[in-house]
Amino acid sequence: MEFRGTYTALITPFRGGELDVPAYRWLIEQQIAAGIDGVVSVGTTGESPTLTTEEHTRVIQVAVEVVRNSTASVVAGTGSNSTAEAIYLTQEAEKLGAHGALLVAPYYNKPSQEGLYRHYKEISISTNLPLILYSIPGRCGVEIGVKTVVRLAKECPNIVALKESGGSAERVSQLREELPDSFTILSGDDSLTLPFLAVGADGVVSVASNVIPKQIHQMVHAWKVGQSRLAMQLHYRYHPFFKSLFVETNPVPVKYALSVVYSERISEEVRLPLCELTESSKEYIRSVLKSSSSGSFP
Repeated sequence: MEFRGTYTALITPFRGGELDVPAYRWLIEQQIAAGIDGVVSVGTTGESPTLTTEEHTRVIQVAVEVVRNSTASVVAGTGSNSTAEAIYLTQEAEKLGAHGALLVAPYYNKPSQEGLYRHYKEISISTNLPLILYSIPGRCGVEIGVKTVVRLAKECPNIVALKESGGSAERVSQLREELPDSFTILSGDDSLTLPFLAVGADGVVSVASNVIPKQIHQMVHAWKVGQSRLAMQLHYRYHPFFKSLFVETNPVPVKYALSVVYSERISEEVRLPLCELTESSKEYIRSVLKSSSSGSFP
């Protein structure tokens, strides 16, 4: 399976400290209606570090249930800084019917490139799921090196894609030069989706599409079919919104934005050690949502 196009890095809604399953189902239904190519369940935006194992698998299960009669796919976030835990979560996601797994680089323990290779190699042989590597050095303290990605792509047939959140179009260019065309590169940063597409990326795992799925899908599709002017217009129209979603740590801003746009559906609630936005950040996001220069919001 190839992962191309627009994938939404879903939030995990909470209400009173518990999973808000009805809100989660509703959010995924909105994504499907907007034509999104897939959803990423329990990634960074889904607050995976603070979910119990039971909650983690429950969230994946709900996503699989909701997309079952659609063309969208479910990518389950199953990464960990423990190889054994990542294998367990990936195997559980496979049992639940996920279409693929997203595996963030091990965080905190800062493995070497050889350690990263062995980590992903062990996961790949433990499952039949297509796997997406996830390099985000700003959170993990380690980058999955270009040579390591190439090595894994060559030796592990089910490692088929990379979510790139390193902030460098130069690195995407290098990856595209050294990887086969069948290997997918996805932007992990809404602000850089268009620049990354321009140098060979194949789509995005988007935070912004929690709120504006139709518009993000339209931007990526426009670029893919050669409508570069339309893609650029959409990029500039929503760029202020992209930036506002990182005024504080993700996913706190996007949960607040959703709570503003869909106040009766989605709560801004996050779990400690994350906490609510400052008042100044809330005002900033509200002003962007109201600004005509940022385009139309639901």
